[in-house]
Formats: sequence, structure tokens, C-alpha cells
Amino acid sequence: MNRPTGTGPAPKGPLEGPLEGPLEGLDARLVVERGAFRLDVALTVAPGEVVALLGPNGAGKTTALRALAGLEPLTDGHLRLDGTELERVPPESRPVGVVFQDYLLFPHLSALDNVAFGPRCRGASKAEARERAAGWLERLGLTAHAGARPRRLSGGQAQRVALARALATSPRLLLLDEPLAALDARTRLEVRAQLRRHLAEFEAVAVLVTHDPLDAMVLADRLVVVEDGRVVQEGTPAETARRPRTDYIAQLVGLNLYRGRADGHTVRLDTGAEVTVTESLAGPVFVAFPPVAVTLHGDRPADISARNVWRCEVAGLETHGDQIRADLTGELPLAADLTTVAAAQLDLRPGAEVWAAVKAAQTHAYPV
Repeated sequence: MNRPTGTGPAPKGPLEGPLEGPLEGLDARLVVERGAFRLDVALTVAPGEVVALLGPNGAGKTTALRALAGLEPLTDGHLRLDGTELERVPPESRPVGVVFQDYLLFPHLSALDNVAFGPRCRGASKAEARERAAGWLERLGLTAHAGARPRRLSGGQAQRVALARALATSPRLLLLDEPLAALDARTRLEVRAQLRRHLAEFEAVAVLVTHDPLDAMVLADRLVVVEDGRVVQEGTPAETARRPRTDYIAQLVGLNLYRGRADGHTVRLDTGAEVTVTESLAGPVFVAFPPVAVTLHGDRPADISARNVWRCEVAGLETHGDQIRADLTGELPLAADLTTVAAAQLDLRPGAEVWAAVKAAQTHAYPV
């Protein structure tokens, strides 16, 4: 996404009221200790950048978001937004807008008054707040629903009202907690596209928490992957998808991932198997390849390098899109995608023995 960056005063954009002072972005180290769990995550986000915190359940994503909002006190670390220390600033006084997973709209207020609530809390008169709210509802295509209460809104409409409410106070930091999780698949597709457009026009810092890789890939400029309270990988969506560094990330982006030691074009994996790769490397490496690159055979194929053929056993089968995914154990545990016709021809079933093969050209090796 093309967004303005820099440290000078921000111009007034189509989705932003006037912002006072320079935009410097977010500089934080979030340390939160709670029982046996410890979160220690460093975040640096530039103005106009959208960063997605991605990770499995219990990784610490929501704890990090709550710490940014001031709802979870820091045990250690720091939190600076546009050069201002926020650790001791109460949540209601922070220039932060939050879109919660369940939206948390006030059920007794209309959409207009829900959006006007923030400006009213910041000192705007009732007329000023409602005028600003009406402008936001218009920008988000909700003018016709201004008088509707939340129970009268669809999921997509409620999500946009929640976004308008968060943006109506001209926040320097926008936090989105699983903003599309409550939507059905069809509505999610439409609202994801709308949200991407709105975030592209947002001039300050946006942090998105999600466990959905597609939401992260579509909405974010950069991914920060958190596991067990710490950052395990960060980079652009394309970089992260191409070079996963943990099993969790590999599964998200649909790759078989292994760790081993390279000696030229041969990698001896930690599992004991060997893989021939196109890259010539030395030392600890990752090797990745997609399930669709795996071919299965009833007998050992003779036309592929012996190092890229492994005897396996089918542990399970499941529908994966328009294909069948086979989970294999044996010399090299892996996932393979094949058509229903191919699965039938091989008579695949749990316990069946097969040979799995991958061409060297379809592997990707990179340093640890």
C-alpha cells in the first residue's frame, strides 16, 4: 500500500481530521508478566504503516494490544507514540482508537451516537460530535443507517460503525483486534476489501491482531509473528510467506518446513533424511516446499534423484480446497496435495504405504 510517511506535520487526508504535532510513529517494548507467562515484544511502526501481530492462540497478541491501549500495565519496557511516553497515561487520555473483536457498540445508542461518543468524551459539543460522526458515517457508506441501533445492523455494517467510532477521535494509533472474526465468509470478503482501502488512507500508526493469515497478508504492510510471548519472525507478507522460520508460520502459508545442515546442494535434515536443493549453501538452513510440489507413487519412481524420494505411510486424508491433502509419516513427515482422481488411482487410505517425491527445483533452502 502506498501511504505517506515522515516526521513532519501530517496533511489532512480523506480519512483523517487535523492532527497536531509531528507524526513519529510507535516505538515500544512491551514486557508484561502474568503468572508463568511473559510477553516481551518490541514494536517499531512508522506513520502510515499497518503492522499485523500474527500468532497462535495464547501467543500474547491480545496482551500486546491491551498493553498498547493501556488496558494491561507494563511490567517493564517502554511505550512511545510520536515521541510521547504513554506508560503512565490513562487509557481514556491516550490518542488511541480501538476496534474490538465483537465491536462493543453501545446497544442503546444509534450508529450516529455510537460514533459521536468518542468526540463527546474528548470535549466536543453534542452538535460538533454528531456532525463529525455524520461525516464518518458518510465516508464509510453508512449514512442511511445513522439512526439504526446495533441490533438492526448487519455484521459488516456494525464493523464499519466500530471503525468509524475508533477513527472519529483522530487517533495517532489505531488498534484492531480480530476485526473480521465475527463476520461470515461472504461478508468477510467484502469488508476485508473495504477495510484495506480505509487503512491505506490512514496517516498514523495501525496495529492489527489476527490469527487469520489471509487477513494479515491483505491488510498489513509488515507482519510480526509472535509465539510464546516473543517475536519469532517479522517482515513483509511476501518475505514471511517465502521464508517461514517456524512450523506455525509454515503451516499458515501452506509449506512443508524442515531444518538441517547444508553442504553444497545437499541438506541433511534434523530428521535424518536428505534433500537435494537448487541453492548451494553451507551450515544451518531451512528447507521449504509446498504440498502441491509433492508427488505420490505406489512404487519407487526411477526418474527422480534418490535423495528426493522417501518411503512414507498415509497418516490421514482430508479435503483441502478442491484437492485432497495427505498427511504422511515415515522417512520424512510431510503434507502432499493431490487431486481426488490421483488419490483414487493410488487407493490412498490411512495406513497405506506410498513413495513421496519432490524435484530439487521445487525446493527452497535459506540460512537459519
